[in-house]
Amino acid sequence: MESISRISSKELPCAACRLLHRKCNKDCILAPHFPPDQPDKFASVHKVFGASNVVKMLQTLEEEQREDAVQSLVYESNARIKDPVYGCTTAISYLQSCIQQLQVQLKTTQDQILESHEQNIPLLKFLTEIPSIDSTMESSNFSVDGMVYDAFCNDNL
Repeated sequence: MESISRISSKELPCAACRLLHRKCNKDCILAPHFPPDQPDKFASVHKVFGASNVVKMLQTLEEEQREDAVQSLVYESNARIKDPVYGCTTAISYLQSCIQQLQVQLKTTQDQILESHEQNIPLLKFLTEIPSIDSTMESSNFSVDGMVYDAFCNDNL
């Protein structure tokens, strides 16, 4: 008798058909999503949703949407098995709480940036009012906030 590891996955029934003790044909809608080497994936989905409901859900979807739907079903079923009352809503509530906290942090940071910019406006205004080097060469001194600084003199060039 040939060992299971030698048989290709195309010859083995999908995890769904294996669990349901069905013959897996080439048109099995579950085969692409529940490979034979992942029996727990289908077992949890089957336990929560039931095989016939999963097949009905997948039949109503376009083929390109089915993989996302299966991933969602697997996630929800695993969450429902861990927490039969709330399922994945616990994770959703936690993530929403994180989003709210991050939004508060973002608002605080934006306010701090705005305040910093407002504090820099007088400094920028002051810096734009300082005479240029050419004009400082003409006079040897200029005043900044009541203090007198020696400017470049023609002699220093």
